[in-house]
Amino acid sequence: MTPENITRINALAAKSRTPEGLSDEEKAEQASLRKEYLASIKASLQTQLANTVIVDENGTRTPLTKKEK
Repeated sequence: MTPENITRINALAAKSRTPEGLSDEEKAEQASLRKEYLASIKASLQTQLANTVIVDENGTRTPLTKKEK
């Protein structure tokens, strides 16, 4: 996600709160940008969790694993 896209998301959010609101094209653009933003947040979190380890009192490093349901 680029800083320009985040700026555009903020501009569309501000415009949506005005009396004029957003056009249908702008609403579609806003939805697309939000979906891209959420995907980037999720990917970042997954990467961070993949690199997280638990260190016990003995110094043993155990990587996080997915919890079974």
